Order: sequence, then structure tokens, then C-alpha cells
Amino acid sequence: MSEQEQPVFSIEKLYLKDLSLEIPNAPQIFLEREAPQIDVQLNTKQGVVSEGIYETSLTVTITAKLQEKTMFLIEATQGGIFRINNVPAEEMDPILGIACPNILFPYVREVVSDAVTRAGFPPVILNPMNFEGLYQQQKQAQQDQAAAAGTTH
Repeated sequence: MSEQEQPVFSIEKLYLKDLSLEIPNAPQIFLEREAPQIDVQLNTKQGVVSEGIYETSLTVTITAKLQEKTMFLIEATQGGIFRINNVPAEEMDPILGIACPNILFPYVREVVSDAVTRAGFPPVILNPMNFEGLYQQQKQAQQDQAAAAGTTH
């Protein structure tokens, strides 16, 4: 195999693409002593930047509530630009949907923890994620949607 045919995977750039923090019930919410209910949503997006250059972004949305009152809402999007060459087409989707989010996750976890702490709340440490499972769920949902769309004609 010549050097040109060797698979290439490298990180070109990791960056914080978006960060939003809201504390709608401040300052009264800081007087509450109860632990909030924490809801975590995760989304990934992939796209082509140019030939052999791809972007994957990982968005985490965390809502902390006490009964109906929102303590805080944070949304952080960690982006990554990756150089990927000489990889079979059928392997690209799993690389962008599993491997790249695995690289981005520790960075977005740190951003979330830091932002929540700076906002005056105890840190929120995100549990490790199974991006392979998430990827499979997304693929299954796409197949289910396609099947449902096909049966309505």
C-alpha cells in the first residue's frame, strides 16, 4: 500500500462554537436549598467543510429545575474540524458520528462544568456517553421515518 492510500485522520481544530447560560429566576433561586432535577440533551451534527475536511459539532443542553422553576439553562456547542482521507465511504458516517463526538465530549464536559460553577451553582459533571449507542438510535430513527414516509404515499 502506498503512502497516498493510507487512511488519514487528524484533528485540525477544536473550538467552542456556542455557549449560552440563562438564570431566569436569579437572584431568588440562589436561596433555594433543594437539589434540582437535571435534564441533559445531546445532539451531534456533521458536515463537509472542503475536500477531506469535515466538521462535527456536539451540542449539550442542560436544564436544571426545582418543581416548575428553572434554576439554570445552559447550552454549549463544541466543534471540531477533522482531516479524513482515504477512508472507505461506508466508514465515514460512523467516524463522524461516533469517533469525532468521543473526541469532543471531554471538552464540552469541561465547558459545562466551568460555566455552571461560574454561575454560582455546584458543578454539573456529565456522565460518559455511549456515542455508538446514540449513533445507532439516530440511524434507527432515520430508518423508521423513511419507512413511515414510504407507507404514506
